[in-house]
Amino acid sequence: MYDVVVVGGGVNGCGIARDAAGRGLKVLLLEKSDLGSGTSSASTKLIHGGLRYLETYEFALVREALIEREVLWRAAPHIVWPLRFVLPHHRGLRPAWLIRLGLFLYDHLGGRKKLPACASLDLKRDVSGQCLKDGYKKAFEYSDCWVDDARLVILNAMDAAEQGADVRVRCELTSANREGGTWQVSFRDHLRGQDHKIAAKALVNAAGPWVGAVLGNRIKQNQEASLRLVKGSHIVVPRLFDHEKAYIFQNSDKRVVFAIPYEDDFTLIGTTDVDYQGDLDRVEIDPSEIDYLCQSVNEYLAKAVTPDQVVWTYAGVRPLFDDGSDSAQSTTRHYVLDMDHPAGEGLLLSVFGGKITTFRHLAEEVLGKLSVVFPQMGPSWTGKAPLPGGDMDMDQRAAGAQVLGERFAFLEPATARRLIRTYGTRVSEILATAETIEDLGQHFGADLYEREVSYLMDREWAHSVEDVLWRRTKVGLRLNPDEIANLEAWMAAHRRSTGASSAA
Repeated sequence: MYDVVVVGGGVNGCGIARDAAGRGLKVLLLEKSDLGSGTSSASTKLIHGGLRYLETYEFALVREALIEREVLWRAAPHIVWPLRFVLPHHRGLRPAWLIRLGLFLYDHLGGRKKLPACASLDLKRDVSGQCLKDGYKKAFEYSDCWVDDARLVILNAMDAAEQGADVRVRCELTSANREGGTWQVSFRDHLRGQDHKIAAKALVNAAGPWVGAVLGNRIKQNQEASLRLVKGSHIVVPRLFDHEKAYIFQNSDKRVVFAIPYEDDFTLIGTTDVDYQGDLDRVEIDPSEIDYLCQSVNEYLAKAVTPDQVVWTYAGVRPLFDDGSDSAQSTTRHYVLDMDHPAGEGLLLSVFGGKITTFRHLAEEVLGKLSVVFPQMGPSWTGKAPLPGGDMDMDQRAAGAQVLGERFAFLEPATARRLIRTYGTRVSEILATAETIEDLGQHFGADLYEREVSYLMDREWAHSVEDVLWRRTKVGLRLNPDEIANLEAWMAAHRRSTGASSAA
């Protein structure tokens, strides 16, 4: 008998499982694929308030997100860090006074403490103007935070497990029925080819874009899912500028596109907003979206970006609450928590919508609703608790890389930096007593070694090459097909030798 079964291993599901387990509840988390393999690893990688949502008067949403920025930065300073955004003034679009007003609100709505305030820039003097067309003379600069979104999911799942949650990856809910005041839940373990049945007092449907399918096909509820599926796509190109600031470019369609420094040698460009009705398990960027993103940044950049420069793309479907808006871009990013709790029956709570920035606050609200069934559970606790590897000062990530490089002198500076910003203080579990580069085991290419891959498989539920190269890390940007094939063969042998298909 579990207290809560959470369906969905995205950022919301893992955040809910973590919060619930930390309050003393017995939790089972079911994820049919890999953790964060859907929408949660396909974001623009930002912890932000959403500057453009001020135009649609969504002040409460922006305020909630702005407050969460520094909460998440404090909880995981190895994967969350401040980033300055440059907004060039486009004379044909929003007037300068409106931008100044928006940035003033952005600075003051959310209790900003450590992030720098907004400022005006002279693009003829500031480094950020060097890659822009000559026509752009003025810009505005403000602060938000960058996040490694897929690792944010993993860290929440790790903390949930360490708090006592039972995290089952590649285990798919097959049915759930109310019976005798509880839920009778069946699920399929795809890795082991086994079927299981358990009981629970409450069921949380946090399946993201699949929330409606879970309701209709697995839980057999007649409730209509008020969901609007919107695809957002991104492209990655070789680095476009030499500084560490990001850009937010305004478009004539009233959307914005970001150009963000990415993995040292690349630039991330995104995103699009396109209504989606296709296969949720096969979401890909369309050629028209690649053209749109290139054209959007080419309005500003002195040197044009072309589709043939794209080295990687990814796309995800945002499960937005359908508020009846005319366009995908104007659909609210507010989340809705729908609770169904007939007298004497098991509780069902479904999560519609949400942003990666507000996942922790969403989880707190979910636990608040679950308190009607579990009045004995502990108080909220995640607001001041670090995520795994995040028990360091908010400003110590760079210093940590230097210390790591001094302790393990055989590491290249770039490798030390990557390991610190991936694992934080948990990097000691990977490097342990290594004294030479050979102690890290087989080399798979770039700076990826056997000891790191073993850690990811044994401690972070990694099973496939894609799990390692594109979610636990982004080393896939640097490996060639032969190196990837060698890694795949080694992982298969490791699974056989350990007798485990996923771990943690």
